[in-house]
Amino acid sequence: MAKQVFINFAVKDLQKSMDFYTALGFTNNPQFSDDAGKCMVWSENIFVMLLTHEKFSSFATKPIADTKSSLAGLFSLSVDSVDEVNSIVTNGITAGGIEPTEMKDYGFMQQRTIEDFDGHTWEIFYMDVTKFPTEQPAEQ
Repeated sequence: MAKQVFINFAVKDLQKSMDFYTALGFTNNPQFSDDAGKCMVWSENIFVMLLTHEKFSSFATKPIADTKSSLAGLFSLSVDSVDEVNSIVTNGITAGGIEPTEMKDYGFMQQRTIEDFDGHTWEIFYMDVTKFPTEQPAEQ
């Protein structure tokens, strides 16, 4: 079996969250979805499990964090172009997400950030490795 990543999120409104992630470009895998959880597919090996608080709590050993007021983690997705970065974030904003910061341009990488309804934070980025700096600054 291939190595895969499953990110599990506690969400307050399962349908609203599923609609948001669909707007970002995820698809739903009904085989691993039910009334308490939705499996959202980003790629062949990357999945986001949207779980009601009740279902999430059945797996958790700690209280669920309030990700609207505290940062639990940053999740990043690479895409094939700056246009794709902009499209995904625009679709996410249209679906009700928020963009807490402006686009960051590092020369070799452009990144935008979007938060879902529960405050889970995603960084969508395009990286052109041919523009990555090859020389490191000299130490003083």
